[in-house]
Amino acid sequence: MKKKMMITLLLGMAALAFAAPQTSCPVMGGKINKSLYADVDGHRIYVCCGGCIGAVKADPQKYIKQLKAKGVELEKEPATKD
Repeated sequence: MKKKMMITLLLGMAALAFAAPQTSCPVMGGKINKSLYADVDGHRIYVCCGGCIGAVKADPQKYIKQLKAKGVELEKEPATKD
């Protein structure tokens, strides 16, 4: 019984160690639209509508910190093709 409890505990801790993908807009809280985003400070931040892009670009660190505090793993900004 102790072994089973230990395994359950370890699996729960492992799940917490991995960040979740972004699913909600950091500005309005709605469901993200994967075709709408702002590439800022090396990260791609998805938003729910075009109006939220400006808010993210105006204060990117606010939204990066907010998402990371929620355990969201932000996508890296894609490298530009030269």
